Amino acid sequence: MDDVLKQNILAVTRRGHGAAESVDWFRVALGLHYLTGLMTEETLDFKKIDKDFNRFIYHSIGKGHSITSVLQFMSGEKVVPVVDSARFKAAFAEHCPAVPTDTIAFLLSLNLGVAKNISKVDIGGALLDWIERQPSPRPQADQRAGPGADVL
Repeated sequence: MDDVLKQNILAVTRRGHGAAESVDWFRVALGLHYLTGLMTEETLDFKKIDKDFNRFIYHSIGKGHSITSVLQFMSGEKVVPVVDSARFKAAFAEHCPAVPTDTIAFLLSLNLGVAKNISKVDIGGALLDWIERQPSPRPQADQRAGPGADVL
């Protein structure tokens, strides 16, 4: 994690109203970046990555939290008010443009799938319902098609 990313996540956190909402926003902003970082063909050193994230979490919101607890939070119904909040989406879009807001549902479904595989519990519920209600991201136009071309 670089300092810019840390500052961006903290900027989102500061936009929450009250301590509880701010911590939830921190968890979601951080978790979305973590999940986005997994989208690579490179071999990842999870021990190092998790250590960096856990250190940042500890310094930001204190003990009792970890990247594991962040991902658990993001696989439950308590994440829905955060990702369904227009204020959160606006703050996240402003401070964390590297993770487009239209990918949030995909990232949460990825996390939910991993949680299901690990815990073998039913993933049905408020989060899955929220994910299913989200519009699919629009494919980006093929840049080689030229201006005015309709590419879907």
